[in-house]
Amino acid sequence: MSNVTMEATTILPILKKKLAFLSGGKDRRSGLILTIPLCSDQTSMEELSDTLDYLLSIPSEKCKARGFTVIVDGRKSQWNIVKTVVLMLQNVIPAEVSLVCVVKPDEFWDKKVTHFCFWKEKDRLGFEVILVSANKLTRYIEPCQLTDDFGGSLDYDHSDWLSKRLVFEKFTKESTSLLDELSIINDGEKSSSMDKSADCALLPSFDPETVLQTGHELLSELQQRRFNGSEGGGGQGGPAWCPMEEELLAQPQVMKLLDSLREQYTRYQELCRQRNKRTQLDEIHAKVMQVVNWLQGPGSELLKTHQAIGDSMRAAQALQQKHEEIESQHSEWFAVYVELNQQIAALLSAGEEEEAAELKSLQQQLSDVCYRQAAQLEGRQNVLQAAQTFHSTTQELSQQLDGLLGMLCADVAPSDGASIQQNLKLLEEKLQTVEAGLAALRQKGGLLLEQMCSQPSWALEETESPAGEQQDNVQHIQSVMEEMQQRKQRCEDMVDVRRLKMLQMVQLFKCEEDALQAVEWLGELLDALLKTHVRLGDESQETRTMLDKHRKFVDVAQSTYDYGRQLLQATVVLCQSLRCTTRSSGDTLPRLNRVWKQFSVSAEERQQRLELALNFHSAAEKVLQQECVEADSLDEVDSSGKTLLDRLTMPIIFPDGSEQYFGSPSDTAAAAEGVRERLLLVEERRLQLQEARLHNADEDEALMVQGAGLDVIGEELSEKEEQDEEEEKEAEQRDEEFERATQDC
Repeated sequence: MSNVTMEATTILPILKKKLAFLSGGKDRRSGLILTIPLCSDQTSMEELSDTLDYLLSIPSEKCKARGFTVIVDGRKSQWNIVKTVVLMLQNVIPAEVSLVCVVKPDEFWDKKVTHFCFWKEKDRLGFEVILVSANKLTRYIEPCQLTDDFGGSLDYDHSDWLSKRLVFEKFTKESTSLLDELSIINDGEKSSSMDKSADCALLPSFDPETVLQTGHELLSELQQRRFNGSEGGGGQGGPAWCPMEEELLAQPQVMKLLDSLREQYTRYQELCRQRNKRTQLDEIHAKVMQVVNWLQGPGSELLKTHQAIGDSMRAAQALQQKHEEIESQHSEWFAVYVELNQQIAALLSAGEEEEAAELKSLQQQLSDVCYRQAAQLEGRQNVLQAAQTFHSTTQELSQQLDGLLGMLCADVAPSDGASIQQNLKLLEEKLQTVEAGLAALRQKGGLLLEQMCSQPSWALEETESPAGEQQDNVQHIQSVMEEMQQRKQRCEDMVDVRRLKMLQMVQLFKCEEDALQAVEWLGELLDALLKTHVRLGDESQETRTMLDKHRKFVDVAQSTYDYGRQLLQATVVLCQSLRCTTRSSGDTLPRLNRVWKQFSVSAEERQQRLELALNFHSAAEKVLQQECVEADSLDEVDSSGKTLLDRLTMPIIFPDGSEQYFGSPSDTAAAAEGVRERLLLVEERRLQLQEARLHNADEDEALMVQGAGLDVIGEELSEKEEQDEEEEKEAEQRDEEFERATQDC
């Protein structure tokens, strides 16, 4: 079982299925009862395992030590599912299960259970398993500890339990997080002073008042209605039982969290009050950081006369050096301010009321001047840094555009699709680099404009020259960004044209390769047809099956040929679009047509042979199965068989005049042997019919002329024997001629 604490919200859809639940009941050893109600539908073992992991994470270790009694309700399930669930308990909670009660139907499993006896597997499983009917479950568990599903009196509402559990976990999560935040805030303030910038750090993620109210409501619910939705008491004469108080530790947990939360919240409120006081003192302290006379005079003039941002990286660096000199001069006067600040602070801490108003007024004046001058220095520094970054980004983007333009101007003539893909990838990478560089330039330019516009306004008596110089700076930044945008757009248009051409070339190479592959596939199909498609079948059903497979085989070849033709047509269109000369694929179409014609002739011959074989076998099977057969039918079978044998000896003549045989001579001989065997069976059938007719004729003549026609009958029999001998000789001669023809092939 996993040691990671699970939350009900993560598996809420699974918990709603009620695959397993802790009803709150106990066995006679005071161990909790875990119920697994299997249903007629297929139970997901993974969802059941997740449910068990969650339920077993709720009780305390002390409660788990007393062991669990697991009730597997298999009355509506199949035996194999019950067996799987019991075996799964061995992997999920083997050390915590004391007893597994499998509730079985009355007479459904009796024969199946004999194949797997759980009592013999006790040592391997780690716990005892018993099969018991629902009405006999009270032998092991008291009825007051069983739910009404098993005839007990214990009340359990799964939906109510789940809703309370969600509220409990939500409160636990929020209160724990709030305690951590308040602890960090309270402990962090011991070693640091607060100012206005720390306002956000003092705001916890959750409203403490809301969390406390939720906790009190939850605690009241736990104390009044039981956390698991049960109002019942204990066993017979036993004490009242509350699972969340004694076993699941919900109520003590909530009380502990509420106590800790109230303590931390009280400290937090006190901290906020102290912070307000410190903030007021810090604001007073910050007001003594100015030296009015110099900062309002020469210091302001120095900043007014230096507003340029330069038109290059070198010019911006020179302006930065000049600004550092101005900052050095301000630093000397700020050191004087520090001394004044310490003196005024000492006077205020002394609590001299008659000087307090004057000191506070002086502090306010010094604070205003100092912040204004410091903000101007910082704003100027930010503008210069942003200008250097902007000029550097502009220079880098210009180099990237030059590199992309050089690549676009160079003519690329790759030899295969892989090199085209490589060049296209390189082109796309360069374009992405340019786009990223332009985006960075816009961002840097926007930041520079923002820095320039956010500088503090000058005094009303200042001259018009700084504002005019700043307007020139803004126009220069905008013109640079517009120029780079135009250059990038021109390169992007050229990239689109080059990309289209390269993609067409990739498609052209791909079509050529696939067309050659189609020719190879069609050649392989032709080779397979000629070498392996020789058998004709030993009976009509087999021949009919072979004929169906042959048609599907031809359909595959037809699709391959059509695919190759489409690829070659696409190649022609792409060559026309690219205006390139005829490529090496010019001989692919004749090759494709030649192989297809050879395949068509071979497939047609193969189909005709299969159709002849099907007609022969069908006719032969018909005459062999019928009791009365006409001589014409036998002659027709002989004729079709001989025609088929003659067809097997004939080669395939391709359109170019070349010849080809199906398979090897031995394969052809094997196919012909099957036909001969069937012809011999037909011939035997003929002889049987003739003998029957002669026997019937003899009996008739004997009745009509008793003994008068013996000589005539003898002569007829002699003639018939001579005729049969001649037919046998002719059959032997035909077989010898066919064997010689086969050997010649």
